[in-house]
Amino acid sequence: MVLNSESLVGKTIIVGVTGGIAAYKAAELVSQLRKKNANIQVIMTESANHFITATTLSTLSGNAVKGDLFQNQGTVSHIDLAMEADALVIAPATANIIAKMAHGIADDLLSTTILAMRCPMIIAPAMNDRMYLNAVVQGNLHSLEAMGMKVVKPESGKLACGTEGPGRLAPIESILNEIIVNLSTSTQFKGIKMLITAGGTREPIDPVRYIGNRSTGKMGFAVASVAARLGAEVVLVHANTDIPIPYGVKHISVTTANEMYQAVLREYHDCDVVVKAAAVADFHPQPQPEKIKKQDQELIISLESTTDILAELGQKKKHQILVGFAAETNDLMANAASKIRRKNLDLIVANDVSRSDIGFSSDDNQVTFIYPNGEKESLEKMTKKAVAYQILDRVLGMINDKFPSREEE
Repeated sequence: MVLNSESLVGKTIIVGVTGGIAAYKAAELVSQLRKKNANIQVIMTESANHFITATTLSTLSGNAVKGDLFQNQGTVSHIDLAMEADALVIAPATANIIAKMAHGIADDLLSTTILAMRCPMIIAPAMNDRMYLNAVVQGNLHSLEAMGMKVVKPESGKLACGTEGPGRLAPIESILNEIIVNLSTSTQFKGIKMLITAGGTREPIDPVRYIGNRSTGKMGFAVASVAARLGAEVVLVHANTDIPIPYGVKHISVTTANEMYQAVLREYHDCDVVVKAAAVADFHPQPQPEKIKKQDQELIISLESTTDILAELGQKKKHQILVGFAAETNDLMANAASKIRRKNLDLIVANDVSRSDIGFSSDDNQVTFIYPNGEKESLEKMTKKAVAYQILDRVLGMINDKFPSREEE
């Protein structure tokens, strides 16, 4: 399996526990991490002690709980912890620690350790819904995400204060999964060249206007990032997105469907795997050379079909494994099943983009895998990075089926 808990074995994970009613749930997170043979170091803030005892977390982690910045004289404890850590997770993360992280405030052991970190950081907010939705808190969370930290969004539901809304700590399984995702590295795809497309194409109407779609490129970029982490040689052909290019990935920027078609064909012949996650326009207008002026009468724009890139790759397929996406708003399963047959695919990833919680701009997705034999495999809602691991897990199985000697290496 590509995504499994073996990535936690022997890893040092710092669990930051702050002062919220959900602090008691940190005990379960620590327990689960310990069961997966990780080395757990817990740092509690002063206010966290009002909600859960250090004795509980010390017993579950197998290590003394840290909290006092000046406890160990003669050592620089926050630097030692930061250098030792493979990952940090803060669960629950209060509005206070989120603000400190966003603005570089360091006034206790946890916040000073965070500033010295050079490892993946995962934040699981939990608070009253009004606090969580406050523009300042949301701005701080966006800032942390822009810095590369992962925010595991809270659930909606009944809160301890009696109100109802977003603010409940995300399920421990979701937090645990995000830790595994961020620590999973291997060379399972070494020697495999992978072509991935992402983003939405834009078809010009005139020099200032275009026809486009709402794709952000998040899903395709997640696949590219994970594939590179797993040792693949990755070529990412992307359209119209401002997401940072994943480390170690060769990228080709395009704008239109035709530009994407040309770039994909140039790379296709020596690729082993293609994951077509881009939202390519199905139609394009004949662009006008000058800006169209506003008129009183109707403006009629004629549209022509673009080249079906995925179908053409299916026709030209030799040894390649082809993975496509079916982003639908209705008749999801029927449309996706039809697409896998017509386009000669090895796997299609079907998702309902009419849902705002898993649509184009969301960090999460909920997909169903459909195979050429008609078999369907539905996944739970998870982050797009976690979906990427699941996709590549299925692809790895296909590669090993085609080349059994490779699995023995």
